[in-house]
Amino acid sequence: MKTANEIREEFLQFFKDKEHEIVPSTPVVPADDPTLLFINAGMNQFKNIFIGTEKSKYIRVVDTQKCIRVSGKHNDLEDVGVDTSHHTFFEMLGNWSFGDYYKKEAIEWAWELLTKIWGLDGERIWATVHDSDDEAKKLWTEVTSIKAEKVLMFGDKDNFWEMGDTGPCGPCSEIHYYIGEDINNQSADKINSDDPDYLEIWNLVFIQYNRNSKGEKKELPSKHVDTGMGLERVVSLIQGKKSNYDTDIFTPIIKKIESLTGKKYEGDDQVSFRVIADHLRSLSFSIADGVLPSNEGRGYVLRRLLRRAARFGRNLDMHSPFIYKLVSTLSDMMGNTFPELPENLKHIEKVIHSEEESFGETVDRGIEIFNQTLKKAKKENKSLISGEDAFKLYDTYGFPLDLTELMAREKGFSVDIDAFEKAMDVQRKRSRSGKKFSVDSLIPEGVEIKVEATQFLGYETLEADSEITQIITNKNKSISLLLKATPYYAESGGQIGDTGLLTNDTLEISVTDTQKIGGSHYLHIGKVIKGKPKVGMNIKASVTSERRKNILPNHTATHLMHAALREVLGDHVRQAGSLVDADRLRFDYTHFEKPTIKQLKEIEKIVNDKIRENIKLNTTITTFNEAKKAGAMALFGEKYGDEVRMVEVGDFSKELCGGTHVNRTGDIGLFAITQESSVSSGVRRLEAVTGEGAIKYFQNNQSVLSEIEELLSVKGDSIPARVKVLSDANKKLEKKLKTSAVSSKSLELDAWLKSAIEVDGIKLVAKIIKSSSIEEMKQIADKLRDKMDSGVGVLGAEIKGKAQLVVIASKDVIKKYGVSANSIVKELSSMIEGGGGGSDHMATAGGKRPELLDKSIKQAKFVLAKLIKKK
Repeated sequence: MKTANEIREEFLQFFKDKEHEIVPSTPVVPADDPTLLFINAGMNQFKNIFIGTEKSKYIRVVDTQKCIRVSGKHNDLEDVGVDTSHHTFFEMLGNWSFGDYYKKEAIEWAWELLTKIWGLDGERIWATVHDSDDEAKKLWTEVTSIKAEKVLMFGDKDNFWEMGDTGPCGPCSEIHYYIGEDINNQSADKINSDDPDYLEIWNLVFIQYNRNSKGEKKELPSKHVDTGMGLERVVSLIQGKKSNYDTDIFTPIIKKIESLTGKKYEGDDQVSFRVIADHLRSLSFSIADGVLPSNEGRGYVLRRLLRRAARFGRNLDMHSPFIYKLVSTLSDMMGNTFPELPENLKHIEKVIHSEEESFGETVDRGIEIFNQTLKKAKKENKSLISGEDAFKLYDTYGFPLDLTELMAREKGFSVDIDAFEKAMDVQRKRSRSGKKFSVDSLIPEGVEIKVEATQFLGYETLEADSEITQIITNKNKSISLLLKATPYYAESGGQIGDTGLLTNDTLEISVTDTQKIGGSHYLHIGKVIKGKPKVGMNIKASVTSERRKNILPNHTATHLMHAALREVLGDHVRQAGSLVDADRLRFDYTHFEKPTIKQLKEIEKIVNDKIRENIKLNTTITTFNEAKKAGAMALFGEKYGDEVRMVEVGDFSKELCGGTHVNRTGDIGLFAITQESSVSSGVRRLEAVTGEGAIKYFQNNQSVLSEIEELLSVKGDSIPARVKVLSDANKKLEKKLKTSAVSSKSLELDAWLKSAIEVDGIKLVAKIIKSSSIEEMKQIADKLRDKMDSGVGVLGAEIKGKAQLVVIASKDVIKKYGVSANSIVKELSSMIEGGGGGSDHMATAGGKRPELLDKSIKQAKFVLAKLIKKK
């Protein structure tokens, strides 16, 4: 039986023999398309070629592309595990023609590969074409031996392909295969009907349009072929399996899950096995390509997937981290084709393990709350979980909505989605974060780039004679110019875009930014100071030299710092983002704990040692594969073409980089780390300065140190000890003040009790007090409970701009009336737009609306009365 690896290689070799160039898969994160969370189709990396803004080095290519579909138009998440053929991660095998061959060859070669190379039965093959594509219908019967009645026509829903709401699109021809038992019992009515006996295996897309945001289809300059065949499906077909999960793509992972859980892949447990095996692949490849779990964007998708997998793990009685133990199995299976897995193995394991641990701390409590919610709904004869309860599970226990829906569905319940969304809207309005994956276009809607790619001259010169090839007027009255050639560096790889002037005898334009679109066109964005620019006009392009001069050392220092981080903290460190500006550099990196001061000093020392060595930088233009073989690091967020630029600093640093650099490390002068901080779970940030900026930084620090020495009357080495003495003394003083404050409030307790009211026989003290901390409030509340013997106390205070509540209840109130401090505080906390909880005897809550404290304190008597009546 052919293995999945053999089938993949046969596909690539077949088209290589047809003069196709084998190109590597791009990362699952789009490098220059903010409209996409993840690569969701094989054509994503070729989008700019299809719309004409980028030229391909090859007119025929073949590849296997890593894809993830978990959101938006192409979302298979809900089907994963329930059926046997949908996945969040999959490999898309594809062959491509960029303005070369078209429908005839695509159809002919597809038939040849399926029937002659792989030996599939042509009598079981069906083809569909778009109902407007008579050409494709005719070709099927002319260049293959398929019967005419097995070539069917369908409308846009089934046979018109588009990547999204906008972008390249065109009619397509799908290939279906009958996998039923009776070959004589095939029917045209079953095609595109979701009949399990008919498997769609290949889609031949004939890209000839580009759809804009208005829905208009415009003919592309050249016609292209884009085919996509899911490896998982074709492997199941060739290996004679009814389920993708029964192929060697998944069986080693499933066997490993059996070993870890002690469960068998059978019965109702099969869905859990499948979901875990599927999600493992999406998680591992995403993390290998630079994504980390977080609460927004791509990171949130990862967090959702991991929590879904962990939740299904609990169906297999796995209550401690175990998914991370599956990564090595996946790496062994796919590492030869995708070396990023073994290269990042430890990092992937650590990220998944950390996230499993984090979720494990709350998931069991969340499931307990979910079960209580179900019990409550059943008692009220409801089959709907309220949006408020679903939001609480999301907000407090980290349960994504789809996970709550999944758990509800398993129990025959549904979720009030509208109410959940309303609660989410309230939270979004309070949130300061914007839309991460929604950006304004660099060019106005409807404007097309119709000129050749820009020739970049900025490595060699900061001035060049050039020609204006296209002028774009922007909404903010600025203009964007495309030039035939330019010395301006366009923002990419963290390095900011150049500024400068475009001039001739009659024209002067101030360039305030340079951006790249389509990977090959440089937009010079700015304002006209004098004259009127015209297409074809000759100009001199001059970069602001002092600004570029200050950028160079910061970019080279970033490379040195990256290498130093890996040397000091470990090989798991990877770039997770960067900024190279004229006056500073910022570097985000993967690491799970705060580096010590000693480690930071060591990193700083290593970089400065390399600067003093005055190493000459070596830049080489090579292929991506050759650079990887040479040990060069590919950076997250960069898009790499057939040729790459490898920047080497001796044998210390070797990275793929399109940025500008100093000639020798000595040109950096000096390096200083100015700040270290956390960005998100597993990602930290270093900020630094170089050259004159570093000198100023050290001088300022020295001035501050001298002032502190004078104030404390000690020398530098003695400052830490002296500060500790002062700090300890200050803590003692604060403790005395707090004790004094509590004692002062204690004197008022008798007066509070005299003014207490009674609610159905229960004494209630409800007061707003002045307090400096929640701990102090709790001490006062304890004294109040001791003093009152029987009753309820509700104390409120504004502390550091937030509302704080402390509620206490005496033992007899809890026992006799069934009223607890916890139940009261939960009712009152919503009035200050907060949350909280605690024990029956004492509970606390915090909220964002201190101005509502008075209202909540006044409501305490009504809340108490309501709770008594419930009993």
